[in-house]
Amino acid sequence: MITTDLTPGAPCWLDLGAPDVRAAADFYGAVLGWEYESMGGEGEDMEGGMFRKDGKIVAGLGRLTEEGARSAWMIYYTVTDADAAAQAVERAGGTVRVAPRDLGEWGRMAQFSDPLGGQFAAWQPGSNAGFELVDEPGSLSWTELYTSDAAAAREFYGAVFGWRYGDMELPGGGGTYVLITPAGQPEERMQGGLMEVGKEDLALAGGHPYWHPVFAVADCDAAVAQVEGNGGRVQMGPMEAEGVGRLAVCLDPSDADFVVLAPARS
Repeated sequence: MITTDLTPGAPCWLDLGAPDVRAAADFYGAVLGWEYESMGGEGEDMEGGMFRKDGKIVAGLGRLTEEGARSAWMIYYTVTDADAAAQAVERAGGTVRVAPRDLGEWGRMAQFSDPLGGQFAAWQPGSNAGFELVDEPGSLSWTELYTSDAAAAREFYGAVFGWRYGDMELPGGGGTYVLITPAGQPEERMQGGLMEVGKEDLALAGGHPYWHPVFAVADCDAAVAQVEGNGGRVQMGPMEAEGVGRLAVCLDPSDADFVVLAPARS
């Protein structure tokens, strides 16, 4: 599972582009117990900042400014060289959406699309390695890609990040779920999965693949009640996933998707 020992190919950061920063801060505060720390501006002028859980940084939030873009979580993966990652993306048929650039002494970032349009990002750490809390209630515990072509996704992300894969058959003939482990790491360091779905299941992103975060919670049903009570919606669940836990697929008030998961007790 995800740890804060941020190795190459593992998720290290995520941020949300939201049309209403204040509303998003209030929503995730209610659902995940996050405290919002503004980096500038107040009220309608609020541009963005950081989310903290128990004093530790767990995610970022910024105003959605890209014309025609939907509100969504962007997941960043650790790389040793952002420029080399950009070259690998292009060689594998992907697109560089935001060219590698320095963010002061913090590090170097870039944003990409896979060949079918799924968006993701890379982070080359400087003084900042990424988030400070994972795999605990109110923090990231898993990343997941829905795609119309699992074989193509495996090939592309394997070429970019060197990921290793394992297949898990879903119960009831539900298909194959592909488990992702960063290169050189043992299976207990699995950090996510990808699943082939129909085009109709990708309507949220206009038919393109999309990544979404899975947030650990202590009580899935309580989290769902907060989602629904604060302007969000539930797409699926709550439901029990054998060996995984109780989960629900949710949308925030601006239709950014995420999952809440109360992990099964070992």
